[in-house]
Amino acid sequence: MLYIDIDIHHGDGVELAFYHSNRVMTVSFHKYTGDFFPGTGKLDDNGAGLGKYFCLNVPLQDGIDDDMYLTVFKTVIGDTITHFQPTSIVLQCGADSLGLDRLGAFNLSIAAHGECVNYVRTFGVPLLVVGGGGYTVKNVSRCWAYETAVLVGADIPDTLPTTIYDAYFADSGWKLHPPLTGKVDNLNSPAGLQRITVSIREKLRYLGGAPSVAMREIPPGLEEWLAAEDAAAEVEQEAEADASTSARPTRRRAAQNEFYAGDDDVDADEDGDGGDETPAARRAPVRRSRGSARRGPRRSSARSRPAAARGATTKEDEEEQQPEEASAQTGGASESTPVSTATATATAAAAPQSQPSRASRSRRGNPRTRTRPRAKEKEQEDSPPPPAEEEQQSAQVPMELDVEA
Repeated sequence: MLYIDIDIHHGDGVELAFYHSNRVMTVSFHKYTGDFFPGTGKLDDNGAGLGKYFCLNVPLQDGIDDDMYLTVFKTVIGDTITHFQPTSIVLQCGADSLGLDRLGAFNLSIAAHGECVNYVRTFGVPLLVVGGGGYTVKNVSRCWAYETAVLVGADIPDTLPTTIYDAYFADSGWKLHPPLTGKVDNLNSPAGLQRITVSIREKLRYLGGAPSVAMREIPPGLEEWLAAEDAAAEVEQEAEADASTSARPTRRRAAQNEFYAGDDDVDADEDGDGGDETPAARRAPVRRSRGSARRGPRRSSARSRPAAARGATTKEDEEEQQPEEASAQTGGASESTPVSTATATATAAAAPQSQPSRASRSRRGNPRTRTRPRAKEKEQEDSPPPPAEEEQQSAQVPMELDVEA
């Protein structure tokens, strides 16, 4: 909303009410000498906070005439409406700015005062016109009657009609526009008025660009630009982290200081994380039994022998087992051939009955017999170990255990 005050006094009340607001703009044309009531309204009073430059004051001196006043008024109001672009206008038509007013000191005519109203009306913005000061009653009635005719577009004659108030207008010859100038000297200079209009135009520049200036989008501030750069850097770092995670090997590589004992290393890959450099044949856990190929072929289960012959061996038994041991060491089948029933019966007959059983020494309570002499066993231990494939085959042969007491 735009509020325009052409009263001779400063419109301080309305200005103070919207001094911090940018929704109501006030423009006041008034006399300002520093001691004239109300003593406010200098050129530099322009609002505060959000209302900065939304309060405009046009201080004038005594004796301003029609030409000067209309020039200043049309220049200031035209620029203000162009920049502020109000949706509604309130015009305060104080008649104390007319000439020959008891309190006023201007030399304005009723026609010039009414022209201000007509100029504001030409913008086509919704307009509300109110009265104001005026202390010479006959001039106030003439002025507001004429301005009402201007607002409604009526053409009225200069001669007043006959009324009961004719005595008040007899000195002017019952005229609507009597001469109201020549009583006060004009103290306003063209240079002073130009300085006022230029100053107000500079203040209006803060309200926005002129319509002839091409509008463009204001670029983002430095803080927004830095925030965008940081966000882009974070996205790039996350992408690099995801790429490195997907390319990372899934199995642990063997450390340089890790000890590996070759084929004899049976605990390096017990938990399945021995590294990529370990051969596939070494990754499977190898469980050696007492009857593996490292110590010769596994003997037949003592279950097929009589209980009396489980603790003894004969020469014939040893001779039968020697070909089997040689076959296991040279890469033959690691699965041993069970001792025949006839051989077991002969061995049981030749063995003394007094030899103690070794069932009590077995871990699981299974009786076992030593099938080769000490010297032969030592010779077997001194022989080189068989290949890893034979060990794996030997490890896969299930052990036959005797569950008898």
